[in-house]
Amino acid sequence: MKNIILSFAALFCGFFLAQAQPGGGMGGFQRPVVECDFDPYVPAPAGFDAERPGIPHGTIETVEYKSTTVGTVRKATVYLPPKFDADKKYPVFYLLHGIGGDELEWLRGGAPNVILDNLIADGKAAEMIVIMPNGRAQENDRAEGNVYAGSAAFANFEFDLIKDLIPFVEGKYNVYTDKMHRAIAGLSMGGGQSLNFGLGHMDLFAYVGGFSSAPNTNTPEVLIPDVAKTKAENKLLWMVCGSEDNLMYNSSRLKAFCDGRGVPCTLIEYPGGMHDFVVWKYGLYNFAQLIFNQ
Repeated sequence: MKNIILSFAALFCGFFLAQAQPGGGMGGFQRPVVECDFDPYVPAPAGFDAERPGIPHGTIETVEYKSTTVGTVRKATVYLPPKFDADKKYPVFYLLHGIGGDELEWLRGGAPNVILDNLIADGKAAEMIVIMPNGRAQENDRAEGNVYAGSAAFANFEFDLIKDLIPFVEGKYNVYTDKMHRAIAGLSMGGGQSLNFGLGHMDLFAYVGGFSSAPNTNTPEVLIPDVAKTKAENKLLWMVCGSEDNLMYNSSRLKAFCDGRGVPCTLIEYPGGMHDFVVWKYGLYNFAQLIFNQ
């Protein structure tokens, strides 16, 4: 396993060190979009990500958990829904950040608490707990220095998530512990992680999403080695990527693979969308409405 992680690190770091630059795509990293059937784009309503007065609001807290995977105490940001009741059971949504972020990235740019508050107030989303962890599973998990050099830690987060974080969440909060009440999605690097970990552990996650998923995304054949099993066990595979984002290849090749094999899969091409929170907030807005309702 260590060799696999090291190989992943070398490959991914090579991709990004050579290609990443500021801007809407991932710099010059371009691979052709794989021909596929995009799903219809429906704009989100104006104000979907704006705080609204007169509705109940959820709360944000920071938790610390012991990671046997890393050997340290690690932090995660938690959204508790409006009128949170410790005696009530809740589903859990794990929401992952990108390569340059940490457990606070979604709060800094994505307004997840605002989006969820509005959806829950309108009856469009289930009441849920959202866990925003640090997906960089290494001793120094801060997004500092050359963030691409630590890419192996993003692969290692699979073990931290499954062995340490999920058990911690289930011990601290009154949550359901079955796959039908557990979802995972993320942006960029976190989108790749979500597809890799979610489809790789369909016994744990019924709902999987990728927003502008990065090159750490496994190939479709690795993500879905057993088509019949995926059809039977996965309840939602949902993706979005901007039309101007040079990382569309990663999502479009998975959509084409699924289309060719009859695996239910959604991919929305966000018109004019870049590699930014405009697309990712749209992704969260839509994905949150589709989970925990089947």
